[in-house]
Amino acid sequence: MEGVIKRYPVGDSEIEVLHGVSLRIEVGEFVAIIGPSGSGKTTLMNILGLMDSPTEGRFELNGRDVSRLKPDERAEARGRLFGFIFQRYNLLTTQTAVENVELPGSYIGMPAAKRRERALALLQEIGLGHRVENRPTQLSGGEQQRVAVSRALMNGGGIILADEPTGALDTVRGSELMARIHGLHRAGHTVILITHDPGIAAEAPRVIRIVDGKIISDEPSDQRKVLPSPTGGESETPVQPVLPTPEKRRRLILLADLMEALRMANHALRANLFRTFLTMLGVIIGVASVVTMLSIGEGSQQSMMRSMSRMGTNILRIEPGAKTSLSGGNLTLQDVAAISDLSHILHVVPRVWSMQMLRYRDKTYSCSVVAASPNYSEAENRLIVRGGFFTENDNARCAPVVVLGMKACLELFGSSVDPIGKYILLNNAPFMVVGVVTVRGGSGDGRDREDDVAIIPLATGEARIFRSNRLSQIGVQVDEYKNVDLVQDEIRSRLNRLRQQEDFRIFNQAAMIEATKHAQDTFRFLLGAVASVSLVVGGIGVMNIMLVNVVERTREIGVRMACGARSRDIQLQFLAEAVLVCLLGGLLGVALGAILSCVIVVGDTKPVLTLGPILLSFAAAFITGVLFGFLPARKASKLDPVVALSSE
Repeated sequence: MEGVIKRYPVGDSEIEVLHGVSLRIEVGEFVAIIGPSGSGKTTLMNILGLMDSPTEGRFELNGRDVSRLKPDERAEARGRLFGFIFQRYNLLTTQTAVENVELPGSYIGMPAAKRRERALALLQEIGLGHRVENRPTQLSGGEQQRVAVSRALMNGGGIILADEPTGALDTVRGSELMARIHGLHRAGHTVILITHDPGIAAEAPRVIRIVDGKIISDEPSDQRKVLPSPTGGESETPVQPVLPTPEKRRRLILLADLMEALRMANHALRANLFRTFLTMLGVIIGVASVVTMLSIGEGSQQSMMRSMSRMGTNILRIEPGAKTSLSGGNLTLQDVAAISDLSHILHVVPRVWSMQMLRYRDKTYSCSVVAASPNYSEAENRLIVRGGFFTENDNARCAPVVVLGMKACLELFGSSVDPIGKYILLNNAPFMVVGVVTVRGGSGDGRDREDDVAIIPLATGEARIFRSNRLSQIGVQVDEYKNVDLVQDEIRSRLNRLRQQEDFRIFNQAAMIEATKHAQDTFRFLLGAVASVSLVVGGIGVMNIMLVNVVERTREIGVRMACGARSRDIQLQFLAEAVLVCLLGGLLGVALGAILSCVIVVGDTKPVLTLGPILLSFAAAFITGVLFGFLPARKASKLDPVVALSSE
């Protein structure tokens, strides 16, 4: 160091902590830096350990000027060159002893298998091979400090920075630790010891005294102690690891860092399962709401489409009346004959209808009476449930026969009387019931409005009921749905030539179905949008908890940064925690939504669970984790390692 000055902003001014510090430490030296509280020794240590950078002056490390390195560059160098031994151990309580030792290796790209192997070897050397799976709270103070020493050696620890290492230990444990530090020095490590205890400082061959931000003395120790090597299985010269080169580390794909972040996130979340569950509860409710609401919307749409399909997606209906007015010419059997020979037409069904009074004994019932050709049941997808349909012969002889819809049959005869062969009065004329029909695919319980009908032969209706040859409608059944528009154009052209004017209207059932489907899609979207509000609320809850996590785990962040974590590593870890919470919440939410979809019935509509809402919910949960986890993760990654490490 040459003329290193360090200032910190305080309000509108600055305070200078180090005043032109200059010193040189050689490779393999054992140096103690001693000074009273507030002397600037901690600030000097932070700059030496690349936790901070000088405001002015020059700082060279191994011949490289590191005065103005960027934070991530300092983190890279810190992870490769330094090993930190802290006064309060600074072990991560959510991880086991071996995982704490592995930590620095994960930030320089050391493969997981090699990390594990080296961490186990280091713990074995200090006599903790039987405690590798214990967490810090299960270890004594001396054992925790030994784990901290092993962590400092994980990446080689060429330069050991020991900050008041014996401050939290009793005399015996303190002597054991100092013996290990001497052993590391003998093994070739550069040791920089920060202390306020003259007795501890005296054990170093060289003592640097700092007072009020200035070095007042730098001289050999005059009472240096020579301590024996420690016992307990520790090797005098720990095996040095082979570290991935910085170039290889930079080539590591983001996926590798992400997998490591997910592993660490898993540890952090498992450490407090109750809080984790409460965090994901909002996501669970939000995802379950989305899945359930979309399932209800899908079920409603399918129910509506089934009802519409029963009316015939391949059926055209021709009715009298101009485009701009309901009044117009009359349809006749001549029009039916004119279009019957067109290609792609299966059935042409002329019909007349009006509301009429039906009577059976003392029961009367008003419903729609339809006079139609005998192919009506086939063209309109009518299912004959009792008896049969009237025939061409019945139509030709104007037979007084009637086929009842299911609802009309139930109203007149009830469910216990067989109506076939019975006579009813229609417009005060007797008609024999020859059959009962319902809509194909209908419920069969008489609740479908298309079942509220009585059907008679067309000729019978013209002669006995309506006294007219005018048609109310011509139904045209097309062979395939794709040919509906083509047939519609041909019918319009043929009738225009016949009638000399377009005094009729053609209704395309497919167009109505498309309009209905569009309306149902809008309904589903609104349901999903309403349910998504709860998912957003859950995401805000995740963000709040993650922000609290950052505050509570500030010291942990400082420890990770001291071990070589870059800003991206910290950001990935906290982002991974948020995403993991949301994905787990999404999984539970989908399961809950699936259960609700199976048990909820809305009127006649049963929810239908499809793959779409499930995938959408997972995607929404992932996006929620990313969006609402980004701010806390970014806040964590921007923390100053010095401030983070010193927080309580």
